[in-house]
Amino acid sequence: MLIDSERAYRAVASRDSRFDGHFITAVRTTGIYCRPSCPAVRPKRENVDFYPTAAAAQSAGYRACRRCLPDAVPGSPEWNLRADLAARSMRLINDGVIERDGVSGLAARLGYSERHLSRVLTAELGAAPLALARAHRAHSARLLIESTDLSFSDIAFASGFASIRQFNDTVRAVFATTPSQLRVEANRQHRPVRTPGRVTLRLPFRAPMDVDGLFGFLAARAVAGIEQTTDDGYARTLRLSHGTATVRLAPAEGHIECSLRLSDLRDLASAVSRVRRLLDLDADPVAVDELIGADPVLAARVAARPGIRVPGAVDGPEILLRAMLGQQVSVAAARTSIGALVTALGEPLETPDCTLTKVFPTPAAIAAGGAAVLTGPQRRVDAVLAVSEAMADGSLVVDVGRDPDDLRAELEAFPGVGAWTAGYVVMRVLGAPDVLLANDLALRKGAAALGLPSDVDNLNARARAWRPWRSYAGMHLWHASAETARRTA
Repeated sequence: MLIDSERAYRAVASRDSRFDGHFITAVRTTGIYCRPSCPAVRPKRENVDFYPTAAAAQSAGYRACRRCLPDAVPGSPEWNLRADLAARSMRLINDGVIERDGVSGLAARLGYSERHLSRVLTAELGAAPLALARAHRAHSARLLIESTDLSFSDIAFASGFASIRQFNDTVRAVFATTPSQLRVEANRQHRPVRTPGRVTLRLPFRAPMDVDGLFGFLAARAVAGIEQTTDDGYARTLRLSHGTATVRLAPAEGHIECSLRLSDLRDLASAVSRVRRLLDLDADPVAVDELIGADPVLAARVAARPGIRVPGAVDGPEILLRAMLGQQVSVAAARTSIGALVTALGEPLETPDCTLTKVFPTPAAIAAGGAAVLTGPQRRVDAVLAVSEAMADGSLVVDVGRDPDDLRAELEAFPGVGAWTAGYVVMRVLGAPDVLLANDLALRKGAAALGLPSDVDNLNARARAWRPWRSYAGMHLWHASAETARRTA
């Protein structure tokens, strides 16, 4: 269990939406499982069971509530807080690894036997890998049913089901209705806007959320060709397992409007998972703000920017290479260098989307052609080429399934990759919430502007009080530095 049962029932009794996604409430008398904030009549304590995941509730024979849609909530922040096998497995399952590679592929990625992996996930999450993947497929299917006009056969295979019968049986078992009825209800209740070739979704998050700060961070680092910023949002290209995609994101009341154009619909669930990680939508902002705001120096900052987010990543190799090119140079200089790399080696989109014309080059492309494009100190160029070669041949893997300590050690073993780069990659790719990049010059300038220690040792000592949310505190310091620079420009 991720939460004790008495505390869980208090959350259900008060319909506390802050716990949505943290655990599942299952009512024995109805056979239905819900999110904690479900508006239905409060069940009696003796009739309620609690499960860590929807898959665990489904495995116990419960079906999803059609009133509160418990799968349509932010995910648990536990998967970033924890770095154990269960958390790393959940991150990979959400990225669609089982649909692509099976349970054997998931186990191989994690370095364990299938039997051991199944035993750990059943003990920790209440469900075996296939049951967790089944719940993931059901969620993907519901998204496509409700947001597109695709035929159910196309939806079945795009969601990872092996047959139409398996798709129909799963939808009936999980939602206690047919795919046709789900679509009828969606049309009646939500009237989704459907654009040919696009899938438009609402991505929920836990309020509050510092949308301006998050989108501003992405805008400052946006690279022409693969990213685009507008007055009302952010867009970028994606490289996914079965093809490419573009995504357009715009903040709205209580959610992010997400418009995806995919070359292969099998990549939908993976794309949504990566976008959620990019925007840190599964964060628990109340817990973060309570702890960081207890520091008297940061209290005013937290009040001014409630719900700060740590930007994540849609692609591990991209973040690593961008971080290496950004070492010891300004954000603007890094963007120029990365832009030249994209122009020369980026893969063109078959169907450009306005100014989105390319995807970030693969490690193999950079290893082969980067020497002719990269500029700057030769040591940095050599380091980028060596890391690209390692990722291309598979000896270095940078993805959400990695253990943070192992990934740090592997990265720092490369000449030219320091502690800052390794920490930055762990923070953004793995969503690690407790990384303070105290040797970052801009971050230390932000600390000085707020009256905090600006030398590495004393800043690290002061930051112990911000654990386990030092990544979020660091974002406050980065924003303070940027604001100071704008005022003095």
